[in-house]
Amino acid sequence: MKPTQSLTRRAAVMLLSSVPMALTLTLTFPLAGCDDYTAADPKLQIGANPVLPALRQYLFPPMRIATPRTWTQDETPTVPDGLHVSALAKGLKRPRSLYVLPNGDVLVIESSGPDAPVTRPKDLVVGIVLGAAGEFNQAGNRITLLRGGTNRQPLTQTVFLDHLTSPFGVALVGHDLYVANTDAIVRYPYHDGDTQIRASGTKLTDLPAGPINHHWTKSLIASVDGSKLYVGIGSNSNIAENGMQAEIDRADIWEVDRVTGAHRIFASGLRNPMVSSGSRRRASYGRW
Repeated sequence: MKPTQSLTRRAAVMLLSSVPMALTLTLTFPLAGCDDYTAADPKLQIGANPVLPALRQYLFPPMRIATPRTWTQDETPTVPDGLHVSALAKGLKRPRSLYVLPNGDVLVIESSGPDAPVTRPKDLVVGIVLGAAGEFNQAGNRITLLRGGTNRQPLTQTVFLDHLTSPFGVALVGHDLYVANTDAIVRYPYHDGDTQIRASGTKLTDLPAGPINHHWTKSLIASVDGSKLYVGIGSNSNIAENGMQAEIDRADIWEVDRVTGAHRIFASGLRNPMVSSGSRRRASYGRW
């Protein structure tokens, strides 16, 4: 690592994985102690006089880290009698959202968040915990297209768009497909029936990102008439712990002109807004 490069959580976890085992155990032992926690009976935690646990001070707060794993070959969720669940597609990398095209094709947005910088000991601990939960496993940062797979139709699964930057929101207006990466809205040409887009995208507008990018997913919809795009932009912290300067243009819903890319704040004071088709109907009447 060059001296001018900043250390990130992912890089820190990789460095720790290369240190001697004894030192690794010393660094991670406090985390194991965090698992020594038994929840109170839920029935005692409700009502007019709930039983509250005694105040305790911890070097690290109690936590239990689930061991990540995938479904086995024939494993499915348990559902009520009369229902059946089967896998539509496999081999996906961190699927986060879906978008259905007019012809019924399904776009699966596969994404992982941008790596966060390590500027204090807490960030290093967070990186270790996230790494134990599988946060830094390889992600696609791509969009996969699914066609068929139901009513005995064969499934076609292709990489529709690749090499994206933590994508999340998608909106189709006519033959323009908009993708909300974590740092920009990008427009791509789309034709009915396309299974892959090879053309380079055109940036419509930048979105707030930066070294600190706390709520990094950017949801996206188009207005009913297709003239505007609405993008949800979450806050850059939980309780403004990064300072108010980091919250500029955050915790908002932007209204973006689809032609010029110019934007205005449509709604503000929203911790992590998620725009949806229901929001679009309300927005068309000047309400959210």
